Amino acid sequence: MGTVMDHVLPERYESPHGTVRWACHGQGSPVVLLHGTPFSSYVWRDIAAALSTRHSVYLWDMPGYGSSAKYDGQDVSLAAQQSVFTALLSHWGLDRPAVIAHDFGGAVALRTALLDGVRYDRLALFDAVSLRPWGSEFFRLVNQHAKVFAALPPHLHEALVRSYIATASHPGLRTDVLDALVAPWLSDEGRSAFYRQIAQADERYTAEVEDRYHELAFPVLVAWGREDTWLSPDHAVRLAEHIPHAVLRWIDQAGHLVQEDAPARVTGLISDLLARE
Repeated sequence: MGTVMDHVLPERYESPHGTVRWACHGQGSPVVLLHGTPFSSYVWRDIAAALSTRHSVYLWDMPGYGSSAKYDGQDVSLAAQQSVFTALLSHWGLDRPAVIAHDFGGAVALRTALLDGVRYDRLALFDAVSLRPWGSEFFRLVNQHAKVFAALPPHLHEALVRSYIATASHPGLRTDVLDALVAPWLSDEGRSAFYRQIAQADERYTAEVEDRYHELAFPVLVAWGREDTWLSPDHAVRLAEHIPHAVLRWIDQAGHLVQEDAPARVTGLISDLLARE
C-alpha cells in the first residue's frame, strides 16, 4: 500500500454505480473523509496523513470522481453517492465512525445519516452543500447547459476546468496541486464525467433533508472559509442555526477549498472535534 503522501487508493469496492477506489491509513478510532465536487480524496491527503497518527483514516473517491469509475450513463447524483457511502460503511464494518465532509460530501453525509439512519460518532461539515440555494454562478450555468459545454474541444475544456478550480482557493493554488485536481477531468471519459456530475446536481436532494437537521443528535462542527466565493459564508450561519448545539468556526484567509488554503487550521479543528468528550 502506498503512503498517504503518495495518495494511492489501492483498494476496490464494486458498487452499483461503478468501482470505488479507497484506502485506509493508520490505527485507532475510525475517521472517514468525504470530498466534494469537482474534487477527489486528493484534497484530504495532508490532513489524512496527520490524522492517521492516531486514527484509522478512510479515504475514498466517489463514483465519477478521481480514480473511481467514470462511464456514460453513470448515476453520480447525491442520492447515488449516499447509497454508495452507506454500503461502504457496512463493507468496512464501521459502527459510528467520525465523519469529516467537504462541499458535496457534506450533503452525502447528511443524507446518509438522516435518510439511511446511519449513526456517526461526530460530524464535521466544511463549506458544505447543505441548504438551498447552492452552487456558484458558473456551476449553475453549466448545470443548465451541460450538453453545450460538453461539446467544447479538449483544449478549451482544460482551460475552463483549470480556471474554474482555481477560483476555489483564496490565496491561490500551487501549480502542482492545480494540475493534480484538474488531471482526472482531462481524459475522454473525464471530460464527459465533469459535465455529467454538474448536470445531475439538483437542489431537491438537499430539500429532502433540510427540515431534518434538528434531528442530528451527535457533536457537529460547521466550519467555513471566510473568503468562500462558491458557497457564501451566510450558509455557515444558517446551517449552524439548523443543527442543535452545532459549533461554528471560521477559517480566515481561506476560500472554498479550505484543505488547500489552511490545512493546519483544518487539521486543528478536526483534532479538537475528535478529542471532545
